[in-house]
Amino acid sequence: MQGKLVSRNVTVGGHRTSLRLEGATWAALDQICALEQNTIHELCTMIERFRHGSSRTSMVRAFIVSYFRTAANDGGEMQGGILPKLLEQAS
Repeated sequence: MQGKLVSRNVTVGGHRTSLRLEGATWAALDQICALEQNTIHELCTMIERFRHGSSRTSMVRAFIVSYFRTAANDGGEMQGGILPKLLEQAS
């Protein structure tokens, strides 16, 4: 497991910012982006819309857990295209 914090620049809602996340967390975000065919900037902007009172990094971590719990089917296989469903649940 990659526990060292890594800083990366992202654009959230048109504003450049940086996130410090574990390497494994960045890998999970990259995997979600590939499954959902979004850029990291688009995904972080979507996540930001649901952030109320928590830090951006905490919200990103919580999103990742929610995403993978929702995306795993009964056979343990990952399936993409669940982002709209997940965002609807968050509203």
